[in-house]
Amino acid sequence: MLGDLALETVRDWTLWLTEVERWLMPHFARREARHHAWAYIRGLLSPVERKNGWQLAAVNGDATPYGLQHLLGRARWDADAVRDDLRAYLVQSMGDPHAVLVLDETGFLKKGQQSVGVARQYSGTAGRVEHCQIGVFLAYASGHGHALLDRALYLPQVWTDDRARCQHAGVPAEQRFATKPQLARHMLQRAFAAGVPATWVTGDSVYGDDRRLRVWWEEQDHAYVLAVSGKEYVWRAGRQHQVKSVLAALVTEGWERLNAGDGIKGPRGYDWCWLPLAAPGQPDWRRWLLVRRSLSDPAALTAYVVFAPHATTLATVVQVAGSRWTIERSFEEAKGEVGLDHYEVRSWTGWYRHITLAMWAYALLTVLRAVQRPTKEAPKKMSTQPAPSSLATFKAARGLRCD
Repeated sequence: MLGDLALETVRDWTLWLTEVERWLMPHFARREARHHAWAYIRGLLSPVERKNGWQLAAVNGDATPYGLQHLLGRARWDADAVRDDLRAYLVQSMGDPHAVLVLDETGFLKKGQQSVGVARQYSGTAGRVEHCQIGVFLAYASGHGHALLDRALYLPQVWTDDRARCQHAGVPAEQRFATKPQLARHMLQRAFAAGVPATWVTGDSVYGDDRRLRVWWEEQDHAYVLAVSGKEYVWRAGRQHQVKSVLAALVTEGWERLNAGDGIKGPRGYDWCWLPLAAPGQPDWRRWLLVRRSLSDPAALTAYVVFAPHATTLATVVQVAGSRWTIERSFEEAKGEVGLDHYEVRSWTGWYRHITLAMWAYALLTVLRAVQRPTKEAPKKMSTQPAPSSLATFKAARGLRCD
């Protein structure tokens, strides 16, 4: 017999699947599409190692993957509407006014020339220039966990300049070249318009170095902590300074040692300081340059620009800066456990449909994580400690392999 914890895990799993079915199934008008959509979700959540079409078909007892391929390519359903309901469900399940919206991109290594958006470009996943697709993502990090909220496929200009190639891959005719910060702005506009509760936005220097994006955030009165590269400029003491020059002039005193949150290997302690920058137009808001210094290598400095209410503390800003690990963790888990990068589709439509359904599957892990937290434990304002995989717990409870 299953123990009490295992029974509770299975019960939570069953209730969640029923809830997800209620949210998802209305988007699929035809019975066959509903069947294949539910089979796809079950396959993504299964313990099978590679979640490609043939293996997912085998998991669901189908002789071929043609039904699942039809779901991703030709069936009539709107991936953006499914994405909108995912956002609504996550807000209902883990909404927190102190939450952080986290921006980042991840690479999907691909061979050949036909997959939409594929090109030789830098992939942070590989740490080098590779033949790959790049997806820009918006994650939601709250005291209840973290999950992927929105997604956008980055199309390099070599693609958008070739309309015939785009047409062959099913790219909408109105789609034009957009930078990663522009894609990020579109996703944030959707989140803000939907009333997603969040106090902060954070991201790496891809987004922090885009001054127009920072100005737009400030116009929304939305606080941010964004990494910036040394080549970016900031206004300080009445004139512009390049960030690398400011960093070179920092003194050795006046640093404060603070923990940016617990990562996979435990507490992530650094030395921190922050310097006032030119005041914004809003009287109750301030700008700072936040600097992080490595404990093991004091010459290793990372800079951030901060826009926040004037009473914001350094400790709070440090926690927000440290929350960027949540999206990296989300990528790792979603790729490893629900096949975010296991797709074999080549078209624009297929990419968005697979990614959206994988994001729904990954939301299961986040919600179960929150359910399995001891009931008497109050959630933190910011989720900083990565929890064990709920999918692994479920597999163990059912006697399934966890490898």
